[in-house]
Amino acid sequence: MKIETFKYDNRIVRAFAIATMLWAFVGMSAGLLAAVQLFFPGANLDLQYTTFGRLRPLHTNAVIFAFVGNGMFMGIYYSTQRLCKARMFSDVLSWINFWGWNAIIVAAAITLPLGLTTSKEYAELEWPIDIAIALVWVVFGVNVIGTILRRRERHLYVALWFYIATIITVAVLHIVNSLEVPAGPFKSYPIYAGVQDALVQWWYGHNAVAFFLTTPYLGLMYYFLPKAANRPVFSYRLSIIHFWALIFLYIWAGPHHLLYTALPDWAQSLGMVFSVMLIAPSWGGMLNGLLTLRGAWDRVRQEPMLKFMVVAVTAYGMATLEGPMLAVKSVNSLSHYTDWTIAHVHTGALGWNGFLTFSMLYWLMPRLYDTKLWSVKLANYHFWIGLVGMMFYVVPMYWSGITQGLMWKQFTADGFLQYPNFLETVLQLVPMYRLRAIGGTLYLTGVVLMIYNLYRTAKAGRFVPEVEAQAPALADAHGETGHGHRWIEAKPLLLTGLATVAILIGGAVEIVPMFLIKSNVPTISSVHPYTPLEVLGRDLYIREGCVGCHSQMIRPFRSETERYGDYSKAGEFVYDHPFLWGSKRTGPDLHRVGGKYPDAWHFNHMEDPRSMSPGSIMPRYPWLLSQKLDLSSLPSRISALRRVGVPYPAGLEIVARKDAETQAQKISAGLKTALVNDAKPDREIIAVIAYLQRLGTDIKAAPTAAVVSPQP
Repeated sequence: MKIETFKYDNRIVRAFAIATMLWAFVGMSAGLLAAVQLFFPGANLDLQYTTFGRLRPLHTNAVIFAFVGNGMFMGIYYSTQRLCKARMFSDVLSWINFWGWNAIIVAAAITLPLGLTTSKEYAELEWPIDIAIALVWVVFGVNVIGTILRRRERHLYVALWFYIATIITVAVLHIVNSLEVPAGPFKSYPIYAGVQDALVQWWYGHNAVAFFLTTPYLGLMYYFLPKAANRPVFSYRLSIIHFWALIFLYIWAGPHHLLYTALPDWAQSLGMVFSVMLIAPSWGGMLNGLLTLRGAWDRVRQEPMLKFMVVAVTAYGMATLEGPMLAVKSVNSLSHYTDWTIAHVHTGALGWNGFLTFSMLYWLMPRLYDTKLWSVKLANYHFWIGLVGMMFYVVPMYWSGITQGLMWKQFTADGFLQYPNFLETVLQLVPMYRLRAIGGTLYLTGVVLMIYNLYRTAKAGRFVPEVEAQAPALADAHGETGHGHRWIEAKPLLLTGLATVAILIGGAVEIVPMFLIKSNVPTISSVHPYTPLEVLGRDLYIREGCVGCHSQMIRPFRSETERYGDYSKAGEFVYDHPFLWGSKRTGPDLHRVGGKYPDAWHFNHMEDPRSMSPGSIMPRYPWLLSQKLDLSSLPSRISALRRVGVPYPAGLEIVARKDAETQAQKISAGLKTALVNDAKPDREIIAVIAYLQRLGTDIKAAPTAAVVSPQP
């Protein structure tokens, strides 16, 4: 048997580790500032680049794609080489992956505060960056799969199955959800509209959580937990069931984000049923991880790395039990749009992704620098401070969420809403928001302790750029392939193909009928496209991140129709590119706000929300009153919207500017009549008012039982 000598590349692992720690601090600091803004509006700084609406997507992208993304690459690049007994396929591709991914993150950190956003959850980045993401992800995929094909180990270990599923599924999700028509260097409109856009977005959004935050981290759990515990995985058979059941079922669950909306009921029910079924494989994975520690609990007490890992796996189990529970319609009717959802996602983000990443860093850095951890005591402090911080975060958010849901639905004995003023509910939550900020501060403090501890660890050791290893030659490693699943594991391209089929089935069954069966998206005769000025106003609404706090989807509950007006119909959104249904109500729903208040109210409210709503936690938007409206972009925007299916008449581009100026003059004149003398017709606030006053008015122009015709 010929033995080959080769070297593992630690340089790329160290680079991703450093980036992980850097972006952990940046992303969590942004999140802490956003948390403070929700009880202290002054923290918005009255600057358009630091408002909650612009900071929130920066925080989510920095934590998900920067912190967790770099942590994922760190763990995958380290473990893949050792599981395959081979150096990465290409050092050049490794560094393109590193620099390309982090350049994308820097681009996100620049563009999101500038308001350059699509507004789609976890997919806010605009089209040039979307293209870059796809290219860098392909580089990553080629590098990992190329390494697997050059492996010196006959069978693929379970972690590699999860890496393969991640590579394929994230590529499919990103490309399908990001199909858009550019309307400028950093402006685009998705090819989907309304209900269709909502379904595709949450098919992507839920599975971005599933296949970016879950499956790769499960693979990392299957590698690092047995390594650290010095124990084999509890059950090989359970890992097989866990993998195939998880990737097949997960992809169906997206519609549970759209329960009681205008999405067809059959799609909602499919999402709910498959979400409930997800409990089985999710808990199978959790138990497989925890039971791997049988007989190793003394080591858990002694080693901080294992403490973090145990909490991470437990948090994964709790989040994946709660997720299916929240997907049950009766529970979702209370939880949706509330802080309960925020608590749920942070159980996963802080507990599962955060603690597992910390665990990997504590395990890897001493090995990369050929030394021991500088301070075990400091790592234990980090563990307990982080755990307490997580509790201070999620418990108040659970309390807040249930309080919100109950207050929104409460009626008096006489049949009237107990709390008709939405602001009444907001003011009750402020103490909970303060406690959340305390939790975030503690969690971030733990991160700072970790960074210092690992820095001192690196200083005490000597970096090992390459590790020499030996294994049988490739020809000797590939012999008898075994039977059953062992046979599949020996054929990585076959496993990749089967995984691709498994993840495509659910998406195809849910999405394809929404485009082929016209009755799924009925139209309403009185609903018309937005005027040019309203288009600009809608785009400004998107730029400011208003959808982060305001929904535009009135569900068919008495409590909502009493508070907001008639429930939302699918046909009302056929010209909405993108949809703006929202996922959280920090402020009231706006779908029927058109005509509810005079123009002057909106003008004053945007200048200083507390002048119209005492106690409001909404930021001020004074720049909307001073910045000039960019009418020159109208032709390209109208043209792009026509290309995605909005039936604008030919030649509208030519007269769009004049049309917008005429409508703006009317609004400005009306404001002056209402004694708002500084309302110039060429300011952004005028377009925002035009859009807000349009919302929900089309359906008011026709009876509720309007004749519905198939969508053209």
